[in-house]
Amino acid sequence: MGGIGAPELIIVALLFVLLFGAKKLPELGGSIGKSIKNFKSGIDEGKEAAELPPETDSTASTQVNTSQSNSSHTPKSQ
Repeated sequence: MGGIGAPELIIVALLFVLLFGAKKLPELGGSIGKSIKNFKSGIDEGKEAAELPPETDSTASTQVNTSQSNSSHTPKSQ
């Protein structure tokens, strides 16, 4: 009783070869590797975004205020 040993791993490997075929296994391994790489880079990007200080919206609020004040001073066309 215990963990997975070498005989069990060999049986699992043989099942993969039987199910997917010898030609598909390198493609399958490559796509899994790319998926893991993309997942890790996404996690790193999330950590970087969490470490950045929050952006201030002072420019956005200034733009909204100026656009509101400009719209009140413009004559309406009739």
